[in-house]
Amino acid sequence: MDDQDRKLLTLLRHNGRRSVSDLAAELGLSRATVRGRMERLESSGDILGYTVILRADAIAMPVRGIMLIEVEGRAADRIVDTLGGFPQISAVHTTNGKWDLVVELGTDSLTDLDAVLRRIRLIPGITASETSLLLATPRTTRARL
Repeated sequence: MDDQDRKLLTLLRHNGRRSVSDLAAELGLSRATVRGRMERLESSGDILGYTVILRADAIAMPVRGIMLIEVEGRAADRIVDTLGGFPQISAVHTTNGKWDLVVELGTDSLTDLDAVLRRIRLIPGITASETSLLLATPRTTRARL
């Protein structure tokens, strides 16, 4: 991947529906070159796909948070499996440092969030947690596939 590929990916992250002609003009390349680069990036797996993010997707869970979880001993796999059963949890990440897991979650209200947090904290093997509310998302390059 060279600088032109990185510039192309940046443009596509901001607007995946941009025409090949528009991308070519901005990059100073021919349409055939841009199309070829996109096909190569798709074939190599650097581009997994293109998607539309609907307004409903962004507001479906208006109360969103990040929960940092400390896990006791070797309980991480079991806890990750248990967390997978919570419909309010959109992602579970393993990490290093003080916290073992980072959980992204969303609910319809603060009361619902509080109830989910209480249920999560009762899972055997969770020794500590810290939760932060997400107030706004001014920019993201992440789309649901």
